[in-house]
Amino acid sequence: MVSPTIYAAESFIVENIQVKGLQRTPVGTVYNYLPVKVGEEFSLDKVGAAIRALFKTGFFKDVQLEREASTLIVRVKEHPSIAKIIFEGNEDLKTEELTKALQSVGLSEGKVFNPQILDKTEQELRRQYFSQGKYGVKIDTSVSKLTRNRVGVHIEISEGQAAKIKQINIVGNHNFGTDILLKNFELSTTNLLSFYTKDDQYAKQKLSADLERLTSYYLDRGYIHFAIESSQISMTPNKKEMYVTVNIKEGDVFTLEKVKLAGNLIVAPEKLIDLVKVGPGEVFSRKNATITSKNISDRLGDEGYIFANVNMVPEINDTLKTIDMTFFVDPGKRIYVRNINVSGNDKTRDEVIRREMRQMESSWASTKQIERSKARLNRLGYFETVDVETPPVVGTADQIDINYSVVEKASGNLSAGIGFSQTSGLIFNANVSQDNIFGSGKRINVAFNNSDISTQYRFGYYDPYFTLDGVSMGYDLGYRARDAEEANISRYSTDVINSGFNFGLPLNESDRLRFNVDLRHTKLNTSDFSSTEILDFIEKNGNKYLTLSFSVGWTHDTLNRAIFPTKGGQQRLSALATVPGSDLEYYKLSYKHQHFFPLSKDFTLRLNADLAYGDGYGDTDALPFFEHFFAGGVRSIRGFDDNTLGPRDSRDDPFGGSGKIIGNAELLFPVPFFADLHSVRLGAFFDAGTVTNGFDIGDMRYSVGLSGEWLSPFGALSVSVAKPLNAGDQDEEQMFQFSFGSGF
Repeated sequence: MVSPTIYAAESFIVENIQVKGLQRTPVGTVYNYLPVKVGEEFSLDKVGAAIRALFKTGFFKDVQLEREASTLIVRVKEHPSIAKIIFEGNEDLKTEELTKALQSVGLSEGKVFNPQILDKTEQELRRQYFSQGKYGVKIDTSVSKLTRNRVGVHIEISEGQAAKIKQINIVGNHNFGTDILLKNFELSTTNLLSFYTKDDQYAKQKLSADLERLTSYYLDRGYIHFAIESSQISMTPNKKEMYVTVNIKEGDVFTLEKVKLAGNLIVAPEKLIDLVKVGPGEVFSRKNATITSKNISDRLGDEGYIFANVNMVPEINDTLKTIDMTFFVDPGKRIYVRNINVSGNDKTRDEVIRREMRQMESSWASTKQIERSKARLNRLGYFETVDVETPPVVGTADQIDINYSVVEKASGNLSAGIGFSQTSGLIFNANVSQDNIFGSGKRINVAFNNSDISTQYRFGYYDPYFTLDGVSMGYDLGYRARDAEEANISRYSTDVINSGFNFGLPLNESDRLRFNVDLRHTKLNTSDFSSTEILDFIEKNGNKYLTLSFSVGWTHDTLNRAIFPTKGGQQRLSALATVPGSDLEYYKLSYKHQHFFPLSKDFTLRLNADLAYGDGYGDTDALPFFEHFFAGGVRSIRGFDDNTLGPRDSRDDPFGGSGKIIGNAELLFPVPFFADLHSVRLGAFFDAGTVTNGFDIGDMRYSVGLSGEWLSPFGALSVSVAKPLNAGDQDEEQMFQFSFGSGF
């Protein structure tokens, strides 16, 4: 709008500019956009441009220009600001996701509200829901006026049901059946697991990923001219079912004629040969070619060329259906490390982290050593997460910094609490346990624990870096009174006083030897209901025993992290023997092996084996019965009561055995719709094993079931629901089992 006073003169020199009507917009913003300045001439033909310039900012819904003498007056009415955006009815898409989507179209809290943007808002929300297969979504937007020229935007969403996939068709496949190809798809028609996997609900992102997997399937089998010509989505009128059709062109199979390495190889060619996973005469595989390229790139990365490029250059002969493949190596510059920076370690001392570093400052960068350093930090168990970045140093072409960021987790403190397990019953404990005392990486433990099974007092100390090269040292003192009957074992009790010393020796990055010396005094107590086997043992050996034992253990650890690992494994082999002349002379051997195989982003297969054997020597005829091995329970063979499997004594109580064989296979997966994947998970398992004095396959017991693990703030909780498959007449079954407890 233009004031009549401006018409009174063709033009005038602006000596002053006044802006009226502003509430939130800074006056400087108006001055910046207004195409006239103080001292300039202003005329009627410039009015339109000035008004358009101010409207273009989007801040104003009305603009008026007036003249008072030589003063230009700008009167504005601002659009209201958005005080609040409220979503209602959204369940499948979180409010954070929708808020981020609306920011892309200019609607967010604190911004200026323009009514014209509401149409874009609804379109963007529909696009978000359509990408999730929610084609029946309804969106109702309303605006409420608030005080101080503000508005609230209320968005009510009726998501409706996601369209289910009725059929997936692939057209043009002559060499592979549709059923075979669809096995590579995440999308599927409705099946028994669809309620959990949602694989029968169409999503654009899922289809794109499936088409990429389909392409990879053909390219890995030599069909280099394979192409997806089109994909169509059709829907029933009620928008509840949809059909997916993919049209493809397979082409011909190509084989490799020649494979060459070219460029600046840096590393001797003979050292790269083993890294090449493709060869002449083979059917071309993009997967193997990509692996080859990555292998060579990683190998150059170990030499400091971490930004090396290895390009695949194919020469295709369409007549002979052959390919000459050249891997062209461009190493770039050797990269050096300027600084290694660590952040997030509020408690843990810098030296504790830096002694785990395998990549050094001022040396060339090594991809392997950078990742190995990250893995070692993860295996400490002090951190919830460990991340690493390698930004280039500004102003240089051959330097990087390495930034490790950690998130510390509670590693123990002064605590007193109550726990419960089905075997131990109610557990009272007072415990000073710190795996990272004062951030030093050293561990101390001062504990008192009391339960139906045992009363224990213990002090322990462990220094993982007693020497700078990683030799560890530790010792412990303790007393334990144990009532075996309360643990579902024969009727006896023991009082044990123990002192021990240990040290460990690193062999390499993954292997370690540990040596223990233990002096133990054991007093064996019986009752009126003790078995014949126990009484006979006391008659021959007495009821008090002083033993000195030596043990050696080997550990091989390649786990990717200490808590809830998803990749790698751990093996432990140990041998213990009391020295000749001890009151009891015996030995024990054990081997434990667990390995984690990542099957996908969310699914991990855990395999576990636990083998043990013991026997007496010298004047001791057999392994003492209170050193026997036991099986059954939530941490052994689930579905059977704790410690109840295997041989029994003359009173038909579990007596354990001199040998143990246990195996577990478990498919681990996250809790559906649960965000925290680092402290809780579920599993489906198969357990097998036995305790015996002479192995017989008929003694093996099997069970299947579901499990859950939660690292709660109050301690570790393990639960399982299991069904024994071949329980014997004497076996004690227990379908639901759990163990919980620690300080709180």
